[in-house]
Amino acid sequence: MKGNRFNFYGLIVAIALISSISLTSAAESVSEKIAVVDARIAIFSSNAAQTALKAFEESADFMSLKAKYESASADFQTMAKEAETKRLTWSPEELAEHQKKMSYVKADAELAIQKITSEQKQLEQRVLQDLAPLVEQALQEIVKEEGISVLLRAESVLLASPDTSITAKVAARIDAKIKPTAE
Repeated sequence: MKGNRFNFYGLIVAIALISSISLTSAAESVSEKIAVVDARIAIFSSNAAQTALKAFEESADFMSLKAKYESASADFQTMAKEAETKRLTWSPEELAEHQKKMSYVKADAELAIQKITSEQKQLEQRVLQDLAPLVEQALQEIVKEEGISVLLRAESVLLASPDTSITAKVAARIDAKIKPTAE
């Protein structure tokens, strides 16, 4: 019985010792600096990306696609109102013809939206490819300068305080790296 009591107390002491060692290790790791970054937001909030997006939105191709979409949408709405008011006076053939025209106009609007979306995705990919090397450089510099020991992607973090985010610093660093080459 005495031997079992000694083993039990010895086990408790060993557990307490291990717990204190792990708490000490945890306290030491808390002193390490952890940061969070969202590289995509950093890229798209940079002046370089904003300039590219603005140029795209002001381009003739985009304006043309946007005008086609708005025109087709307006035509579709006008045709829908016309069908609503005149539906009862039309013959089945006239109604079928009107619905056919409406489906063509709707298809034109949908095609314009698909083209706009495709162009936007291509632009996003181009901006990401162009600025990715600058993000990598900025991250390495900021991590070194601030003594960050752990850098996490924002999308993999469940909860973080805003002061742990270096996303704005990365965006500013991208802009700083581009200005000398742009001037």
